[in-house]
Amino acid sequence: MKTKLNTNIDMKRPAKRFFLKPNAVRGFTLIEVLIAMFLLAVAIFAIISTTPLLIKENALDKMATTATTLAKDKMEFLKNQSYVGYSVLNTGTDYAPSAPSATDSFYTRTWTITADSPAANMKTIAVVVSWSWMGVTRNVSLNTIVGE
Repeated sequence: MKTKLNTNIDMKRPAKRFFLKPNAVRGFTLIEVLIAMFLLAVAIFAIISTTPLLIKENALDKMATTATTLAKDKMEFLKNQSYVGYSVLNTGTDYAPSAPSATDSFYTRTWTITADSPAANMKTIAVVVSWSWMGVTRNVSLNTIVGE
């Protein structure tokens, strides 16, 4: 059975476009523009308000990276000493950047060497770098074990 296509198209009456009246004025109303401007302003203020927080977090991350580098440097120095030399370096403190006292420095680096820990003929080395930022003392610590 063949179906017949509807070929009766009324060319005098075009289809309604998007259900708009033919004489409708196109554009945005004042309310729509105000709502869009309000949403844009809220988004911009949200971005601007987080900027100081991001700057502070980046500064803290930079300080933590510097402290970690200082701790790694001291740890490598201590690990490269002879096993007998560790007895001379039981505990110590220095300051960075190179300063004679804690008041002149930003970072304080402290190391401790514990003999026969965790077992005989082994030593535990602990390096802690601390600094104060925004009234809070922060620190980075590294630990390792060396054997005879």
